[in-house]
Amino acid sequence: MKLLRMVVLFVSCLLIVIPTGAGAAAAGKIVVAQGVDVLSLDPQKAGTSVDLNYCSAVFDGLLRRTGKDGIVPNLAESYRNVDPTTWEFKIRKGVFFHNGDPLTAADVAFSFSRTKKESNPFKMFFTGLKDVIAVDPYTVRIVTANPDPILPKRMACVAYIVPEKYIREKGEEHFARHPVGTGRYRFVKHVVGQFVEMEANDRYWGPKPATVKTLVFKTVPDPGKRVEDLKKGRVQVAVGIPPRAVPDLQKNSEVNVISGPSGRVVFIGFNLLKPDGSPISDKRVRQAISHAIDRESLIKRTLHGSGVPLATPLVPSVDGYDPSIPPIPYDPAKARKLLAEAGYPNGFEIALATPSGRYIHDRQVAEAVVGMLDRVGISVSVKLHDWAAYQQALVSRKLEPMYLLGWGNPLYDADGVLIPILSTGTRVSHYSNPELDRLLQAARFEMDPQKRQALYRECLLRIHDDVPGIYLYEEVARYGLSRNVGNFPAPEGSERKDLDMLELKSR
Repeated sequence: MKLLRMVVLFVSCLLIVIPTGAGAAAAGKIVVAQGVDVLSLDPQKAGTSVDLNYCSAVFDGLLRRTGKDGIVPNLAESYRNVDPTTWEFKIRKGVFFHNGDPLTAADVAFSFSRTKKESNPFKMFFTGLKDVIAVDPYTVRIVTANPDPILPKRMACVAYIVPEKYIREKGEEHFARHPVGTGRYRFVKHVVGQFVEMEANDRYWGPKPATVKTLVFKTVPDPGKRVEDLKKGRVQVAVGIPPRAVPDLQKNSEVNVISGPSGRVVFIGFNLLKPDGSPISDKRVRQAISHAIDRESLIKRTLHGSGVPLATPLVPSVDGYDPSIPPIPYDPAKARKLLAEAGYPNGFEIALATPSGRYIHDRQVAEAVVGMLDRVGISVSVKLHDWAAYQQALVSRKLEPMYLLGWGNPLYDADGVLIPILSTGTRVSHYSNPELDRLLQAARFEMDPQKRQALYRECLLRIHDDVPGIYLYEEVARYGLSRNVGNFPAPEGSERKDLDMLELKSR
């Protein structure tokens, strides 16, 4: 009897000291297989949706997006407009970086100073910042040069907060290899080209700490291999499921397949900044190329339905989209006529760059475009790049005269696409049009929604006429998930995902 009482007492003590339910220690592992590697561990040097998904696990912003339409306080517990160009944010107390340093307003001011550096791929979103002032240890005021109607969207998208003291003491290069944030996950290891490993932050400040102990982003360029790894349980999430693999996966009782709009416009860009007399410098040639491409055929035959045709660089889910602008029709006869008018009745030769494995069937799309252009006399050679090399060539403007690119839009706003890819001097723009620049800046700071929409319509009509790029389709995003993976964010117009919220359900 005495022994029984001791056993009962021992078990009772265990129940007291071992956390259960919401307070339980994180357990288990989720491996996310994606086509390309994280290119930067530093959130102010991160430039792709893959990078941002990593950043959202390790770092926090002042604000956080919830789904397509919601924005909520995050490291800021509240915020308000003091006047049309001043925003005030109250910083949460009791938040610590992964190395133990407390978060203060000075870290916020320091982080925003880094967003304006040339090394930040999203610098163009913060050029309107005039000043960031730490009023006291837990109050920050952000002053913009003009009223900015979408400042909260920018902050919820790519404005991550980093530790000033740690970076100043350790240096930028050390931080780029050993990043420290305040997020649900701590950085553990990055093997370039293979994986990034993170572990649950046991000092997370928020009410919903990570429930999964280990989160890994694994680089698996071959989509078929991603599918096979998912079926065999080697990964729990597979990004970019090939269309033809969907029927088979839907028969698998251990796998869920979810799909929806990606928000990513896939387009053919033109390098129009080299005054070399290239045929594409003539607007009629660009119009001819657009008429020569059968978008419906690309989507049906090459993508197997994984795309929605577009007329402009904007997808339906973003503010500024205009459904009344018609797509340029497939018309090979008109393409030949325009080429002849431009002085190329027999066509010409040109090169097209494409990544391989970054977008759905990207190499196959490029090859299909080659065949379509060949039928109107344009001979195209394809240059394949791995993703890291492609990114470097893109920003250094050393890509071929034509290039296949996809651009996502986690801002859900026209500003998030038109400024980066088409305004003069931005990091990836290969185009310059002073009148378009003027319109884009006017729209960027227009507070009246109807006037802003009218300005974007004018922008889109100019783009439609001048053809600085050929906007092919919005990708349909498809993800494969193990049945026990929960809380995966639905595809609703952005590939930026808060994967720090993933859960493992008991089977």
